[in-house]
Amino acid sequence: MSLNPERNPYVTALQWHLDAGADEALQDTPNNRTASAAKIMKSSVASVKTPEPANNSDLMGAASAKIEAQKLAASCQTLEDLKAAIAAFDGLAIKKTATNLVFADGNPKARVMVIGEAPGADEDKMGKPFAGPNGMLLDKILKCIDLSRTDEDPAKSVYISNILNWRPPGGRSPSGAEIEISLPFIERHIALANPDFLLLLGGVSAKALFGSNEAISKLRGKFVDYKPVTAGVSERASIPAVATYHPSYLLANPAQKGLVWADMLMLQKALKA
Repeated sequence: MSLNPERNPYVTALQWHLDAGADEALQDTPNNRTASAAKIMKSSVASVKTPEPANNSDLMGAASAKIEAQKLAASCQTLEDLKAAIAAFDGLAIKKTATNLVFADGNPKARVMVIGEAPGADEDKMGKPFAGPNGMLLDKILKCIDLSRTDEDPAKSVYISNILNWRPPGGRSPSGAEIEISLPFIERHIALANPDFLLLLGGVSAKALFGSNEAISKLRGKFVDYKPVTAGVSERASIPAVATYHPSYLLANPAQKGLVWADMLMLQKALKA
């Protein structure tokens, strides 16, 4: 039976719902949507928790790990010793999620040591720094100034490593604590390789070794003296270094290749001086 819509406007509204198929009540009283919205808002505010302070045990763990890393790094007399020490060191949780230790590649006697940030998926899989697309682009960049990771001549080759030797989960950026703990190892690595120049790729590498908070755009384009800060790992006071953009950044921002080219020409000029 159809209701007469002319009798009452409320009947018209009811008829519309019936025609739309809404012929059953789900609750006895109307829903106050204004009150519901206020309740939801109150619940949302209550669910926002104040961040808990850092766990003191975690901070102490990181501090202890850094001290242990310093002791281990200073005790290493060869690159083989250092690689073994890093492999045995359990002070970095990312070791548990990584597939392979990524130590180094290239000629350890090279005049130029290249230092990146942390291994990616390709590097983790192969156990070699700068593999995959990043590595191919780096090889092309180096070739432009007559350098190669495979050349046996120290004057024409490079030696490559990273700030971190283990891949962070999911390829995320290294945390500040991870960089601090890893710093003694990479500083000892530099000291044992004893290059004439450093080429730092990416902001993580440049900031860590320069002890700076400036962006890579501010650190590139000039020589900066790298000065080791870890006690007992190096006999050299400083090494001239050039920082530039990481190959992964260039793959996403090819317009910046010209700036990297300028940085590489600056390094080439210094090598020929």
